[in-house]
Amino acid sequence: MLSIIQAAGWPIWPLILCSILALAFVAERFIKLKSARVLTPGLVDEAIGVSRTAPPAPHTVNQLAQHSALGQVLAAGWRAINHNPRCSPDEMRAAMEAAGRQVAHQLERYLPALATIASAAPLLGLLGTVIGMIEIFGSQAPAGSLSGGNPAQLAHGISVALYNTAFGLIVAIPALIFWRYFRARVDGYVLELELAAERFARHLEPLCPGAAREAAR
Repeated sequence: MLSIIQAAGWPIWPLILCSILALAFVAERFIKLKSARVLTPGLVDEAIGVSRTAPPAPHTVNQLAQHSALGQVLAAGWRAINHNPRCSPDEMRAAMEAAGRQVAHQLERYLPALATIASAAPLLGLLGTVIGMIEIFGSQAPAGSLSGGNPAQLAHGISVALYNTAFGLIVAIPALIFWRYFRARVDGYVLELELAAERFARHLEPLCPGAAREAAR
């Protein structure tokens, strides 16, 4: 491996850095995007059961918010009612929507960086290829004859061109595959969060202090 790096020249070092970052991002997203960390089964039913007649105490709300990403969204509805004596159903929904946007942003963490690596790695490989070609032409004799050039420098230029092209694709292809995989997974999570939040919001509407005033109008 060390001999390949030496043959590829200095242009391969940015690609090695990209491969290390991509591997770290993929490992981190696999851990953070586990289903138990985002959507806990039965959490909505449990939250509805706890708040049949009134929102729970702040301690219970904080526990729910720390439970999972879905818990953060559900807890936002409880907090809106507890903190605002005149909270209306629209204000409660707005609080849950804001929490949902924050959770969606957390789920998408590092995905733009992974997409950037997938896009930049082939370009970095192309840069190494161009540098290798420059070395190839620089190895020629002044008269332009390849036979009169430096064979060692010519071979080194070819190595730089080929190794960087290959390594750029080796980094870019897995990064693109994992980015698309995580992107689809996040989109599915966001849809399920929206459906769960809508169900919980319908349950909380009668508990909002402002709901009775709106019904009396």
